[in-house]
This record gives sequence, structure tokens and C-alpha cells, in this order.
Amino acid sequence: MKITKDMLVEWGPCQGGIDWFEENFPSLEEDYQEILNRLAEENRKDYAEWLLKKAGQLNTEIKVEEIATKNSFFFAGKIIVSKGISVGFNLLAGRGIEAGWSIEAGWGIEAGWGIKAGDGIKAGDGIKAGDGIKAGEGIKAGDGIKAGEGIEAGGDFGVFAGLRVRIANWSVKACVSANIKPKNLISGHWKGG
Repeated sequence: MKITKDMLVEWGPCQGGIDWFEENFPSLEEDYQEILNRLAEENRKDYAEWLLKKAGQLNTEIKVEEIATKNSFFFAGKIIVSKGISVGFNLLAGRGIEAGWSIEAGWGIEAGWGIKAGDGIKAGDGIKAGDGIKAGEGIKAGDGIKAGEGIEAGGDFGVFAGLRVRIANWSVKACVSANIKPKNLISGHWKGG
């Protein structure tokens, strides 16, 4: 799918977004995923989230052995990794994220659908999924954890939210919300669904 400057203008971005697009894509059009790739290189989660909301998620999948980058990783469809995912900043998927091993992000992890890892899930900031969040081991977030469905840590592992938030601020910054309270919620402020 091609994104053009005319499309962007119609969607009503900020002037900074238009300027960024013109500077990075002088032809004034580019493939949707290529724009997300460039935004990931620059760790521009704000622009990537805006673009995903306007252009929408794609019914595509990326299947790779692993993802390891010092920057962010953004994809408009579903991310499927047979081993692990490790990103320095943000991991963002228009649809779901699945990893055979662990998923780690220096900042946040967000998926339009579910997030699933064979081992643990860990984010320096928050974790958010449109559907459920499920890990074979523990789930750890510096801020809050939010799922449209359930949040489940495997075995006897725990769910930890607010690891980088003062306890006095948990009710605002370390919220845990899902349909059902996670069985192994160890830290964070349970807010419900």
C-alpha cells in the first residue's frame, strides 16, 4: 500500500509530520511499511502510532527467526518470530505479536491484537494489547499493562506492573486492566476491564 502526501494531508497530521514526510520521501509517496521502517530507525513511536490509526492494520505477516535491534520495530501486520524479540526502544504491531522465546523492549510493547511469548515478556514502560497477553514465564512492565482480554503468566511466574513507578503513583501509572484479574498479579494497581 502506497502512502502519498495528499493522503497524509487529508488525514490531518501536524505540520511536523508533513515536514518529516517531505524530507524523508522527496517523491511524496512511499510504501506504508517502508515509512514505518524509517520511523522505527528514528524511534518515532508517536508518528508510527498516528499512521497506524489513520492507514490501519494490514492483513500481512512477517515471519522471521528473531528480531534484535537497538532501535524500535514497527510493523502494520502480525509479527511472528520463532526465537526471541529484543528491541532497544518500542515494539509496535498493527495486529499481533508472537515469539517462541521472550519479548523484550527498552520502552513499550503494543499490539492491535494479542501478544504471546513462549518465555517472558518485559518492557521498560508499558505493555498493551487489543486482545490478550500471554507468556510462558513472567510479565514485567515499568509502567502499566493493558489487555482487551486476559493477562496470563505461565506456571508459577508473576505479573509485575509499575516496576519503575513510585507506589504512590500506581493508581495512575501502574494500572493493570483486563477482563479478569491476572492470577499471579504481584505488583501494580488492578483496575479491571
